[in-house]
Amino acid sequence: MAREIRIEIDDEQYERLKREADQLHEEPSAYAGRVLADGLNKAGFLEGCAAFLATPGMREEFARRFAPQAGPNTTAA
Repeated sequence: MAREIRIEIDDEQYERLKREADQLHEEPSAYAGRVLADGLNKAGFLEGCAAFLATPGMREEFARRFAPQAGPNTTAA
């Protein structure tokens, strides 16, 4: 369910938002809603990542699974 939220921004920010929306051929209010939602989704994702990595042992397990592995031509420095 969509909800309405009202925010106030200064004239300079509004003009920037309007220019960016115009470049994408979107209504400023629709563009602003999408930008806000994208920012909130990114923040939630980053919080989830931080919580995952803060779990004991997860950082090491992640590194073990996904860190680059030394290849056969790699020599110790």
